Amino acid sequence: MSADTAAAVPRPPARTASTPVLTGAEAVVRSLDLLGVTDVFGLPGGAIMPVYDPLMDDESVRHILVRHEQGAGHAAEGYAAASGRVGVAIATSGPGATNLVTAIADAYMDSVPIVCITGQVFSTLMGTDAFQEADIVGITMPITKHSFLVKRAEDIPGAIAAAFEIASTGRPGPVLVDITKDAQQAEAPFVWPPKIDLPGYRPVTKAHGKQIQAAAHLIAEAKKPVLYVGGGVVRAQASEELRTLAESTGAPVVTTLMARGAFPDSHEQHLGMPGMHGTVPAVLALQESDLIVALGARFDDRVTGKAAQFAPYAKVVHVDIDPAEISKIRTADVPIVGDLKDVLVDLDAAYRATSPGGKLDIAEWWSFLDGLRDEFPLGYTQPTDGLMSPQYVIQRIGELTGPEGVYAAGVGQHQMWAAQFIKYERPNAWLNSGGAGTMGYSVPAAMGAKVAEPERVVWAIDGDGCFQMTNQELATCAINNIPIKVAIINNSSLGMVRQWQTLFYDGRHSNTDLNTGHGTVRIPDFVKLSEAYGCLAIRVEKEEDVDAAIKTALETNDRPVVIDFVVSADAMVWPMVPQGVSNSYVQYARDHSPAFAEQED
Repeated sequence: MSADTAAAVPRPPARTASTPVLTGAEAVVRSLDLLGVTDVFGLPGGAIMPVYDPLMDDESVRHILVRHEQGAGHAAEGYAAASGRVGVAIATSGPGATNLVTAIADAYMDSVPIVCITGQVFSTLMGTDAFQEADIVGITMPITKHSFLVKRAEDIPGAIAAAFEIASTGRPGPVLVDITKDAQQAEAPFVWPPKIDLPGYRPVTKAHGKQIQAAAHLIAEAKKPVLYVGGGVVRAQASEELRTLAESTGAPVVTTLMARGAFPDSHEQHLGMPGMHGTVPAVLALQESDLIVALGARFDDRVTGKAAQFAPYAKVVHVDIDPAEISKIRTADVPIVGDLKDVLVDLDAAYRATSPGGKLDIAEWWSFLDGLRDEFPLGYTQPTDGLMSPQYVIQRIGELTGPEGVYAAGVGQHQMWAAQFIKYERPNAWLNSGGAGTMGYSVPAAMGAKVAEPERVVWAIDGDGCFQMTNQELATCAINNIPIKVAIINNSSLGMVRQWQTLFYDGRHSNTDLNTGHGTVRIPDFVKLSEAYGCLAIRVEKEEDVDAAIKTALETNDRPVVIDFVVSADAMVWPMVPQGVSNSYVQYARDHSPAFAEQED
């Protein structure tokens, strides 16, 4: 090496007692320590291997080795959704990083705070189609709050600290930190706390006082108000504040699929879940209202039905931390941007000042809604094929476990039944993939929830289709002593697709039979498969055996438990508003729901 060349090579900074010099990989682990991270989910590979070396010696961070990176992402989601803390997933470059994409998209849709740390090829190789290279920053840009590419060791602490700040503030969501291998191997002074510079990122938390006053006046004047509660109330940890406002006004409350548990099901003002598979009182409360107070809700198409015909007589107060959501679907008469926890306190105070007489005079409105509750109670029909009712199974899981449990659902019919037939009394008890509708969410999300909340009973309520997408994480649970309970609602089909085929495609069940539960051949046999993964496995085919199996699961805490509940494929989710149809559907419900017909008879 020539003298000139040697002089050009940058020398590592001198180590001092006050400013330690760490490798970039060491800086990753130290940053996680200082941010209070205690659990991460990941899978090593070449481009992230430098981080895994110091991680092995770290006593503060528990690393849980998953069997698939998608499992790491969903586990981080379940961890965050159950606890309110930021979940962390780690993966290598290329396919390792792209396997995280589904979970990242899921977290983005449902506002779940996770940080994904990925390795990247050497910076000198980027853009050359190097082995296991993928532009994960570019790929994830539309589905993250922000994606960082870090090429220098000295930038690592700042990037990770900023990622946690972005993920957990404002509207929560996923953040990606992609770190090149040379940045992980290089040395740099480790400065903590780093200076976080996020130009343009200024989440609004305090709402404008005039908007609060305008909303309070609309509430005071309303004759048919409804509080339309979305998942933002759960993410803002604002359930108590919501209850205070609801009881101050006496207004009816509906909780969306993402908000189940944000307001107690047992509360007399709660009408249930609105939407495509919502209760009739909840759906028609929105549809017939003269004022909708939307709290952390986004007027999703599953709630509104045909948006142009949704709640035609209602004025709208829309509260959200994300200004992009307000008036996106339905124009708000009073837009309020702010943190729901603070806004609800201010709104309650403003309402009390505006209406010193107390609750609203809406007896006629409640008479109408109570009539709907009496006429259309939530129910289901018994199967005629001799197999079990899935609704009964799920209802008993909820009743025997109780409101302190955590319930993570997959996507499909079992998801809707779990939202309908389990009673939720507290926030963070219900975890599901609401916006993206990700099959395979349940098992790894339950795993993450159990790591975050080890003292709680955690159920994965899954379908036979969903279960086959991520069941390999049962091995992770068994090896790492994460004793989740898994209820497979096994109707031997892709149930929700089959239901739509029954209703809208003349019963032509194209490619929805999975051959998992009915008849003499089961492919796979879920009991044998679960036993191979180190689980206690039980099959239940008769309703009289349901309670005993659930109780066995609740009493078993030395390993995961999987119960294969063989249920009827003909069971349907009712009520149902078809996509693109107006929510004025009482007559539709009467005509198309056998459960309603039976109840009326």
